[in-house]
Amino acid sequence: MKTITETLRPAVASLALFTVLCGAIYPAFSTVMLQSLFSNKAQGSLIVGKDGKPLGSELIGQNFSDPKYFWGRLSATSPYAYNAINSSGSNFGGNNPALTDAVKGRVEALKTADANNTRAIPVDLATASGSGLDPHISPAAAEYQLGRVAKARNMGTDKMRQLIEKYTEGRQFGLLGEPTVNVLKLNLALDGKID
Repeated sequence: MKTITETLRPAVASLALFTVLCGAIYPAFSTVMLQSLFSNKAQGSLIVGKDGKPLGSELIGQNFSDPKYFWGRLSATSPYAYNAINSSGSNFGGNNPALTDAVKGRVEALKTADANNTRAIPVDLATASGSGLDPHISPAAAEYQLGRVAKARNMGTDKMRQLIEKYTEGRQFGLLGEPTVNVLKLNLALDGKID
């Protein structure tokens, strides 16, 4: 019959070994490897301004409501928009009155901000993303807002289109998804904070 010491020794040794392996060596190795291979992504994909200061992450949208900026997708996070700590979609179904009210409110805000625009409003300007943090809109959504932003900034639409094109990201691996425009980068470029 084994004593308590003989029974506990392998259990304690295993616990110590796996604590060191899984709690120290593996995380340290992973951190060093990822920092060296994917430095920008490992640091949060930060957008650094001309002054060297971080202005945000290219993966998380920011709330723009001034007519001189391109507006991103709605954010369903609370207590404020684009709250990364509370990332989630609205989870409202198509028949939910709260979803209908949110869409109507956004459509009304878009129409009020650009009353002369008679084009159909792209769906991504009236609905929230699944995470509530999406920094991207479709090229159609950027084109829809082009006139309003150009007028508010007293800027030519050709120059504005060049910036939209510059910050349009293609399909992932050339075939997955649709092209998107990074609203945060586009607005920072309009303010002259990034090149």
